[in-house]
Parts: sequence; C-alpha cells; structure tokens
Amino acid sequence: MSYQIELRHFRYFLAVAEDLHFRKAAERLFISQPGLSRQIKQMEEDLDIQLFVRHNRKVQLTPVGMYLKTELTRNLKNLDYILNYAKLLQEGKHGQLKFGYVGSAMQEIIPNLLIRFKKEHPNVQFGLKEMDNDKQIDSLLSQDIDVGFVRLDRVPRGLVIKPILKESFCLVLPKNHPINSDTFKNLNQLKDESFILFDPSYSPSYYEKVMQIFDDSDFTPIISHNTIHAASIYKLVENNFGLSIVPKSLQHGYAMGVKFIELTNISQRTTLSIIWNKNNRNPIVTSFLEKTTS
Repeated sequence: MSYQIELRHFRYFLAVAEDLHFRKAAERLFISQPGLSRQIKQMEEDLDIQLFVRHNRKVQLTPVGMYLKTELTRNLKNLDYILNYAKLLQEGKHGQLKFGYVGSAMQEIIPNLLIRFKKEHPNVQFGLKEMDNDKQIDSLLSQDIDVGFVRLDRVPRGLVIKPILKESFCLVLPKNHPINSDTFKNLNQLKDESFILFDPSYSPSYYEKVMQIFDDSDFTPIISHNTIHAASIYKLVENNFGLSIVPKSLQHGYAMGVKFIELTNISQRTTLSIIWNKNNRNPIVTSFLEKTTS
C-alpha cells in the first residue's frame, strides 16, 4: 500500500460510499466537494483500483468499492474501539460493556449480574438499552452492543446463545376480576375475554409460544391490543381492557392494580438467554461471560 494513504482517505471514502453522492458527503464531512473528489481520486490512483462508477447524476460502487466498504466499516469500528478503550484506560475506567435486553431481563437478572460483576470490576462502565430480539441480533452482528438478553430459540451464525433462565408463564388479570388462584381451572374459562399481548414483531418466537398455549386450550384468543412494554400491558389490564400472559419474572417491579396466576399446568416455558458475538474483541466481554455463564 502506498504511504500516501491516510486514515482520512478511508473516512472520506466511506462517507461517499454511504451517501453515493459527493456533494452530500462533502457537506457531512465539512469539506469542499472538489476537495473530496480529489481525495477519492488520489486514493484510487495510489491503490490502483476503481472505487466508484461516476455518472452525470449518480455514483455507484464498483464490486471493489462494495468489498472495501464492508471491510473498512468493520475494521474502523475495531479501531474506534481500540482508541476509546485506550482513553478509558487513561481515565482509569478500564473498559465498557454495552448491553441490549428485552424488558423482562431488567427485573432481576441484569441487576443481579451487574452487582456481582461490579464487585470485582468496579471501574467498568455499563451501557444499557432495551430493544427487541431482532434489533439485538443486528446490533451484535455489527458490534454496536457487546451482550444481549433475548427470548430466542436460535441465532445466526457467528453469534453464541446460552440459556440462563427457564420460567413459567403467568396469567395477568385486574385485581377485581372474579377469577382468582382458587377458582382458576384452565384458560378455557376465559375464552370470551380479550387479551393484550406483546407485539409479535418484538419476538416472533415468543409470540408463537404464547399462541401455542391458546391452541392447547382449544380456542383462539380475542386480541384487543399489542404492545412492547410490560407497563403498558399492566395499565391496560388494570383498566379492564383485557387480560394478558407474561413470563413469571415480569410479575416483579410493577406497582399496578393487577394480579397474577402462575400457569403451572401447561407444558410451555419461556427461556431467557444471553447472547454474544464470538468475534467480539472487547476483553471485558470474556470476563463478564465467565461470571455469567459459569
């Protein structure tokens, strides 16, 4: 590689590759369009490759450009991590872990894990973001997060998944509902009620498992609302908009006018799993996984 190539050339190239428009990329980079064009041309000449096919009104990546965009994006993220980690070392913080999680993991699992881990790693910073399963998968593959907590049965190649909690489901009813733990026999008693469920897009596999519960009870539920937050479900149940079915762990941490009946007589169970990218080079991930999965 020519010594004329510098890191800025890669960043300039990626800006044009993302926008496919020299003017827009130049504005984003706060440089002139002719200056940006010269830098890209210099990069092509020094590397003896063609990155773009230039037309009057549009720009297209060549196959070489598409390859370089993918590889540089991944490797520059690694470089950003290295530089950020060096800064954390300088500040005595030692590192950072970024988590994605489904809401139920935050009730007990994640807080307990972080408390235990923090005792031996007091200078690690944590970043926490609630997101659905699919977004966690995308963020793990792009290494925008380090560890996820999901309700999935399988994951794409390159990711590792390990169950950490298998639990039963609970029926959620308003506190004033006539059915209670003493009078409840089976879900068929509630076939004429409306149900409020987690949105299928939040976790298709979880939604399918809940629907299997209704299938085994020989009725199709009347679904009045779908949402992605447990608090929203409980507020709707509390105000008599319907009933719900949730993982057992979600009966903690919410002070609302609802009651829970654990569904112990059904075969379905839901599994919370920890998930990570096996190519993640964040050294803190290994330490965290050793504490979590041992």
